[in-house]
This record gives sequence, structure tokens and C-alpha cells, in this order.
Amino acid sequence: MTMHETGRDTRVVSGWAIGGTVFASVMMLLIGLFHAVAGLVALVDDEFYVVTANYTFEYDMTGWGWIHLIGGIVVALGGIALFSGATWARITGIVLAAVSVVVNFFFLPYYPWWSLLMIALAVWVIWSLSRPLPAD
Repeated sequence: MTMHETGRDTRVVSGWAIGGTVFASVMMLLIGLFHAVAGLVALVDDEFYVVTANYTFEYDMTGWGWIHLIGGIVVALGGIALFSGATWARITGIVLAAVSVVVNFFFLPYYPWWSLLMIALAVWVIWSLSRPLPAD
């Protein structure tokens, strides 16, 4: 455990909580990179991703490419912000990871195993960031 001083208040912060935040930061950087790569693949080769027959949600691959590319950059920036340890960065990280889950849910028919992996990583990030920081 480490001591964290904020003004006159001295709190003991669990090493597990700090480790969880660092883990979430690195995972968000990787998730952002993965989103960006998936977006670039969709932009460069429209026919790489093939949708299954009779799926409810069908979208244009170029649109998905831009969504993944821009979303990946935003998620990676959120991961960088998490290294500051600020509360706003933790909340932003949770929101961005939740958006990543939704985006990958809609991407399931195009690349199912990859989407499931991305959903699992984002849920793990949400879990890591939702752990309380101060240890009493």
C-alpha cells in the first residue's frame, strides 16, 4: 500500500487499485489500437469483412471503418489520460469502454471472434476502473 496525500488528507491507496488503473490504461491503449487497425482494414479493403446472411443490422463497411478509426483514436487518448489517475479520466474510461462494447456488439456479424474479444477486454477495463481507489 502507498500513501497518497491530498492537502491535509492522507489516504492509504491499495496497490491493487493502482495496478488496476494502470492495467486499464494499457488495455485502453491496446483497444484503441485494435479499433484503429480494424477501421483501416475496412477503409482499405471493403470486401475483407463479410456479413452473415439475414442479419438484422447491415451497415456500409466504409462507415464502419471511420467509426472504428475515430473511435480507436479517442479510446487510445482516453487510455493516455488514465495515466494521470484523475477521477474524470476514470469516468471517461468507463464511458469509452462501454461505447466500445456497443460498437463491437453491432460489429459481431462482420468479425465475430474479434468482436467478442474486444467486448471482453472492454468489460475487463470497466471492471478495473470501477474498483474503489482508497483502501480503508
